[in-house]
Amino acid sequence: MAHYNTVFSQLLKLVSRHEFETLAKQHHEGQKLRKMSRWSQFVALSLAQLSGRSSLRDIVSNLSAQAARLYHLGAGNVTRSTLSRVNESQPYTLYEALFHKLLSRCHGVAPKHGFRFGNKLYSLDSTTIDLCLSVFPWAKFRRTKGAVKVHVGLDHDGLLPSFVSITDGKKHDVTIGRVLEFPADSIVVMDRAYTDYSWFNALNDKGIFFVIRQKRNATYRIIERRDVIKSKGLTCDQTILITGAKAKSCPVPLRRIGFRDPDTGKHYVFLTNNFHLAAKTIADIYKSRWQIELFFKCIKQNLKIKSFVGTSKNAVMTQIWIAMCAYLLLAWIKFSSQIDRSLQQMIRLLQLNLFERRELLPLLRGDPPEQLNNTIHPQLCLL
Repeated sequence: MAHYNTVFSQLLKLVSRHEFETLAKQHHEGQKLRKMSRWSQFVALSLAQLSGRSSLRDIVSNLSAQAARLYHLGAGNVTRSTLSRVNESQPYTLYEALFHKLLSRCHGVAPKHGFRFGNKLYSLDSTTIDLCLSVFPWAKFRRTKGAVKVHVGLDHDGLLPSFVSITDGKKHDVTIGRVLEFPADSIVVMDRAYTDYSWFNALNDKGIFFVIRQKRNATYRIIERRDVIKSKGLTCDQTILITGAKAKSCPVPLRRIGFRDPDTGKHYVFLTNNFHLAAKTIADIYKSRWQIELFFKCIKQNLKIKSFVGTSKNAVMTQIWIAMCAYLLLAWIKFSSQIDRSLQQMIRLLQLNLFERRELLPLLRGDPPEQLNNTIHPQLCLL
């Protein structure tokens, strides 16, 4: 039988140790760490993400049970107090930088989005992670509630989180949207929370297209009507100008498209500055925005970003960024090996087999484990 390192060891080898140690030197504060390295921290918290560990004691106990295999992981012994101190004191920016390194690798192997147009397509949204204000006093959101907010720009080429920003719960979505730099000719799809006519005008000036639902109280003047195919659910296709108090903020003409969902009967109205694509394609683009909701559901259900092993802001940010790194590692394996499994299925398999000595890719593909030869080993004979 062939010899393999553990599944966890094979997974961590996808992270370049040279790049990691270079980043660790750049993102270090205080005296040199003596009892624990940043790599050991990464191993411990990655284990928590992939195996569902829920506390520092749980993580350390799990690593202690696998002490003989820590050498092959490149990590040393981890104690609860040391791990807690490193989580609190060493900057989370190391894992933010590592995230961007992994993201650039994933972009090289990610599949294209399913539309026929060649423009890059992004969905923009955020999700709120509730925190207990008495335990996380720095994360004040409301009077008796704490929260942090994860803002994501999801690239539909591979459904990768190309833009990620983690802020306090009070930060408005459109505030983050304004600072993101999308490539020219890309299409950004978002919900009504991002309505800002001056920002729409700025996107138009940069050659960036947007698709958004129109607010009910929007005031406008129709300057052109186009015929639509009602059998496809379309109700209108118009060119409009914004009127009222917002007229000066967005002086450019916009396209207004009405669509009635044949399954639910719900009527939607979209605004866009793209006059080239078919009206039905614009409606389908907005429908594809649901992928970012599925992304948030995936990371919340399968990774550890709802309960935290530390209470400081740095510890929380560290855990969230390592969760994002774990997501990219799995995405890279899925794309480069063309594994026909969802990320949820991959995570479930890894949870049960992290310290098994099996080849990683056959495990994720669902291949049966290698069998011993037909000859019976002498130690198995009860004679």
